[in-house]
Amino acid sequence: MGVTVDVAYKSLNKFNEVLCGDKVELLQTENSNIMILADGMGSGVKANILATLTSKILGTMFLNGATLEECVETIVETLPVCQVRQVAYSTFSILQVFHNGDAYLVEFDNPSCIFIRAGELVPIPQNIRVIQNKKINEYRFRVKKGDALVLMSDGTIHAGVGQLLNFGWLWEDIAAYALKQYRITISAIRLATALSRACDELYQFRPGDDTTVAVMRIIDRKPVHLMTGPARNPEDDTAMVAEFMSGDEFTKRMVCGGTSANIVARTTKKSLDVSLDYNDPDIPPIAYIDGIELVTEGVLTLNRVLQLLRRYVKNEAVTEEFFLELDKPNGASMVAKMLIEDCTELKLYVGKAINSAYQNPGLPFDLGIRQNLVEQLKHTVEEMGKKVTVTYY
Repeated sequence: MGVTVDVAYKSLNKFNEVLCGDKVELLQTENSNIMILADGMGSGVKANILATLTSKILGTMFLNGATLEECVETIVETLPVCQVRQVAYSTFSILQVFHNGDAYLVEFDNPSCIFIRAGELVPIPQNIRVIQNKKINEYRFRVKKGDALVLMSDGTIHAGVGQLLNFGWLWEDIAAYALKQYRITISAIRLATALSRACDELYQFRPGDDTTVAVMRIIDRKPVHLMTGPARNPEDDTAMVAEFMSGDEFTKRMVCGGTSANIVARTTKKSLDVSLDYNDPDIPPIAYIDGIELVTEGVLTLNRVLQLLRRYVKNEAVTEEFFLELDKPNGASMVAKMLIEDCTELKLYVGKAINSAYQNPGLPFDLGIRQNLVEQLKHTVEEMGKKVTVTYY
């Protein structure tokens, strides 16, 4: 499988703007992960449209194997140039990391990428190419486990201009701060959020520019298997549990649902112990089965998990409070935290038996609550830049 990545970003809108003028695209190809950060000129609706177009064009073309020249040419010919300032409509950074460890970085007028390896900053050499009269820095290199790469829009280096800092937050200072945070944060989202929060503070919580920090960390594979719901035919229980228990030493397993937990315990001949701690009145307590990372109740828990993941995907909702919620010791927060911070690929094993407890047996399964939750969960986790497969029983 080679190199695996943990990707996340955090954006701050310019003060009083509803839309962000920066746009991040997280994409996957057969053999690579791509992160694109586009910063539209100005702010508000116009900047949002320009950045969205730029990131979408770049993403679509890259996914279809276009060269950098073709991408830049298309953007130059597609998007308008500002009549007043005669400057580019959008700046961008593209980072592509291949599963074999090769990496490719392209930068056009955004602050330079911060590259951290083994607790040190790695300088990124200037390798300027001129395409369509634009100076573009292009860098090919190798990554290895533990590396972190940070892309930024220029809102970061403008933070604090004329207020707390005369010339804004210098790149060198941001890099030093990123290095410090890298040593104490575990996931890409915590690192992105820490840098974003520092910018917000320098702006005195009234950002003078759209500000985005996008982080890619090179990590071990972290497959997660999640089983929910009993199989439609009870004789398939054994096969379902066997699949769910498959995997390697990196695989973590979660069971969401009381019936499912009983089936796993019975099939694996392990005892099922329910915790007596009610940490949250709305979320049933967790349980324990030897060899399973996490055992929770089903539908209520998954519903709350989905709410947390949606807040995460929305990005502006990722605040100090969000992490406090994520760190709570209830089943839903624990599942959400694992999916956000400790998962690179998710395999869902879903039973199609109808649960009389919360379902009108007259409804087809497709309208069932669990099916609906699973579909939404799949889409939301994919939006987070992770690979998801679903197997039904």
